[in-house]
Amino acid sequence: MNTATPSTAPPLPPAPLTATSVVRPARSEDAAALADLSQPFVHSGALRPRPVSLYAAHAADFLVAEGPDGTLEGCLALRVHAADAEGSRGPAGVLYNFCVARHRQGSGLGGRLLRAVLARARAQSVGSLFTATVGSGSLFLRHGFAPAGLRLAPPAWATSLDPRRNARVLARTL
Repeated sequence: MNTATPSTAPPLPPAPLTATSVVRPARSEDAAALADLSQPFVHSGALRPRPVSLYAAHAADFLVAEGPDGTLEGCLALRVHAADAEGSRGPAGVLYNFCVARHRQGSGLGGRLLRAVLARARAQSVGSLFTATVGSGSLFLRHGFAPAGLRLAPPAWATSLDPRRNARVLARTL
């Protein structure tokens, strides 16, 4: 006969249903997977098309979220631009090519990628970050970005924006 009394300790939380993605720097061999991950966003008009060779050449800009099976589930790139010629502003960063696979949207993966890129930017002494979005930008806004004009943005990036896309520019200081 068992005379033990029931435990009053709180129940353990349920085990996760799936393993989580690992956020890591991209490698040049990720170029084809980056292009594949980005393709639905290109088709929707959210991203500009980029050839695989461009992903390979700029792989160092990207952080990726790699799922337990090795597939890329998200990515976000940071390009650092040197301080302006007058030296009045420090290096500025531009975030681009932010996408999360459809099956991971709403899971918090985008927020993880954004926080990792913010930490990377701080480690590189970036003083301000810019991005352009044709979407709502709600994730950026929740992470301290605000609507901004182009005059403080890196000139090379600002002039590369296609006015026909009607993108909203967002910025934040670090």
